[in-house]
Amino acid sequence: MLLEGKKLLITGVLTPQSIAFSAAQVAQEQGAEIVLTNFGRTVSLTEKTAKRLPDPPDVLEMDVNEPEQIDAVREELGRRWGRLDGFLHAIAFAPQDALGGNFLYTPWESVATAFRTSAFSLSSLAAGMLPLMESHGGGIVSLDFDARVAWPIYDWMGVAKAGLESVTRYLARDLGPKGIRVNTVSAGPMKTMAGKGIPGFDQIAGSWADRAPLGWDTSDGRPVAGAIAFLLSDLAAGITGELLHVDGGFHAMGTDPVPPGTGD
Repeated sequence: MLLEGKKLLITGVLTPQSIAFSAAQVAQEQGAEIVLTNFGRTVSLTEKTAKRLPDPPDVLEMDVNEPEQIDAVREELGRRWGRLDGFLHAIAFAPQDALGGNFLYTPWESVATAFRTSAFSLSSLAAGMLPLMESHGGGIVSLDFDARVAWPIYDWMGVAKAGLESVTRYLARDLGPKGIRVNTVSAGPMKTMAGKGIPGFDQIAGSWADRAPLGWDTSDGRPVAGAIAFLLSDLAAGITGELLHVDGGFHAMGTDPVPPGTGD
């Protein structure tokens, strides 16, 4: 199996519709032992969702904006496993006034929250888990939404995702000598709780399947989960600093396809 014997930390599992849930499911199917995290009032929801996995894992509390909570998770994983082979960073948040067409007037406080939670936290988590990974290497994967272009209504979350992409490259530079690979997966839009919380989400997701040559199912996270599993596996040993699109090919198309027989 692809992840046989791997010890993995999976963040961001909230509901069965979460991409992270699909990632956790595929990781277990491929032989990994996993632990989930969430924080505050969402821990109970993650615990409920965890019971729907093939082998319900433990859920630890961790707010990535609180260094002491990252330290506590590292210490618990150290006691439990003695090492960590990789983790999925599936964490993003922006206040409502940082989304939905308010770009010019979003206050710095909201921008700072979006950037810290959605981009800087990848570095925080990597540094926090480093003592469990540096002796043997491993893989780090985050979830992105292609920030090479500007999207309607995505606003400062798009800027934060651009930051995440850059953080990925700098972490790849600094952690590569320790055998740790750092990559990000740019997924097509998914009808997760986070996605549906973005004002005007359907503006982005509505016609995605029409342009993507492979089509796109906004309710199926397994194609993204498969790519995550690959990047966390030893088969990806030579890949780092990469932005991998799993979006049905949407990113490669310049416009929607022209119906047959309508061209000149």
